[in-house]
Amino acid sequence: MNAGLPSTSPTTSALRWHGTALFNLGFRPFFLLAALLAALGVPLWSAEYFGLLPAAGYASGVLWHAHEMVFGFAVAVITGFLFTAARNWTGLPTPTHGMLAALAAVWLAGRVLMVSGPGWLAAAVDVAFLPAVALALWLPLQRSRNRNRFFVALLLVLAAANLAFHLARIGTIPISPLVPVRFALYLVVMIVTIMAGRVIPSFTQNAIPGARIRRSRMLDLAAIWATALALSSVLADGPAVIVAPLCLAAAGLQAARLWMWDPWCTRHRPILWILHVSYAWIPAGLSLMGLAVFTAAVPAMLADHALSVGAVGGMILGMITRTARGHTARPLRASRPEVAAYALVHLAAGMRVIAPLAWPAGYGWAIAASSALWSAAFVAYLLVYAPILSRPRLDGKPG
Repeated sequence: MNAGLPSTSPTTSALRWHGTALFNLGFRPFFLLAALLAALGVPLWSAEYFGLLPAAGYASGVLWHAHEMVFGFAVAVITGFLFTAARNWTGLPTPTHGMLAALAAVWLAGRVLMVSGPGWLAAAVDVAFLPAVALALWLPLQRSRNRNRFFVALLLVLAAANLAFHLARIGTIPISPLVPVRFALYLVVMIVTIMAGRVIPSFTQNAIPGARIRRSRMLDLAAIWATALALSSVLADGPAVIVAPLCLAAAGLQAARLWMWDPWCTRHRPILWILHVSYAWIPAGLSLMGLAVFTAAVPAMLADHALSVGAVGGMILGMITRTARGHTARPLRASRPEVAAYALVHLAAGMRVIAPLAWPAGYGWAIAASSALWSAAFVAYLLVYAPILSRPRLDGKPG
């Protein structure tokens, strides 16, 4: 994870910018901010859901919860990852120090304004963040003619979806604000699907030379395209005879793809099994989507939470631990608190998705338990990584 970092002058080394390493590279502030939002945001929404807090702000209730988990939490992690990866890909600088702090401040201001208002200012600040990130990423990628420039397009698509959310929220366009949020969630799931195919097999093979990793380009493409078609059919509210077969076919292809990566061999390597288990929630979520078309006993909302809490949340937790360890020159080996966080996030997914299916009458209890487990997972991350990400790399290199 450390290979490819460009050399810079000693003046960019840790503790040279206002006494902290926090803004030395993009993953540092944005991973911590994402974890902080995850740890606080879900319990706050849960408290509002149960009437313990009044509904307030520009977008309250489920609108705020859904928006913040995608355009706050997931977008912060994507930003931190891309700023860090682009520096490796190109050998050119991405935002650090003052510029990185300014971007983090814009993200944070958006989160505060989404709660406090006024609405027009919340929308303006929140919508401005992703285009600013896209521009900062485009400069090094374009200068080096790097093949990963398509990530800029993905960021702009996410920005357009965020704009659509705000326009729908104020009534300018006649759709539910949840539609663009759902679109953005599915786009993030597609990013996870594509990137997981790049990293999970290689991470597993590198760490476990005896792993029986098999790769099939045909299966990879089939799984990716089937998933894209299935999610598109759900967004378009297509007929059941189309949506259900597409979702179930995509689930089968995704499960076959994961099986070829030999997930069982990772059972003694938490920093690996977190990625495999998280990916397994994608075929689970697609299966639930297919079943939801035919029976009210499987609400479509549970399928979305399988993808958001289990797949996206779990994959994010796995990657922000691994990336942070690699880029601070620490061994790629999860500590006990990190393993606990891995277990907690998947217990949260299970409580949010499986418990309501097994015990529909206990839906409220499932939400409360899932919120607590999710929050505990990211509190554990913060306790471990807040000191690590605000201090220099162990090897003294910049970054």
